[in-house]
Amino acid sequence: MHETPQELKELQALLDASLSRSTSHLRSIVTGRTATAEQLTETLTGMCTLALSTVTAKGEPRISGADGHFLHGKWHFGTARTAAKARHLAARPAASAAHMRGEDLGVFTHGTVEILNPLNGQAAPDWPDLLAYFKDFYGDSAFDWDTEVVYYRLHPHWMAVYAP
Repeated sequence: MHETPQELKELQALLDASLSRSTSHLRSIVTGRTATAEQLTETLTGMCTLALSTVTAKGEPRISGADGHFLHGKWHFGTARTAAKARHLAARPAASAAHMRGEDLGVFTHGTVEILNPLNGQAAPDWPDLLAYFKDFYGDSAFDWDTEVVYYRLHPHWMAVYAP
C-alpha cells in the first residue's frame, strides 16, 4: 500500500460521492457489495491489467489493454509513445479504465490523464519516485525509459467498486 492517510481519505470521499451520484441501477448492484478505500488499496497491489478506453478524433471509442498500477489512490499506466492510445490521450486526455477479476472484483474509473514524463517538457514532480518503482517492477533495462515509453496518471472524477 502506497497511500498516505490523506490519500485514503480523498479516495474514500471519491468512492462515496461517485456512488451517491450513480444511477439507481448501479447502486442496486453495488450497495453492500463494495470496498472501502483501505480495502481497495490493499487489494490493488502490483500490476493490475486494465481495459483502457480512449477516444479518436472522430469521437469513436477505442479500448485496449494496459498494465495498471494503483498508487496513491490513482491508476498509473504506460504505453509506447508511438501507440494509438498515446496519440488519443495527447489530444483528448479523458479516459476510462476498468480492472476486473472474474466476478470477484470490478473497479471502474472515469477521469483525465496527466502525462508524467513528457518527451519535451517538465516531468511530474513525483516522476523520479514513480520511475524507480516502475524500474524495480519491470527491470531497469526493460525500456528506453526516456524516449520509448510514456506514463500517465488517471485523475479520477468518478470511481465505483464492485467487490462482493
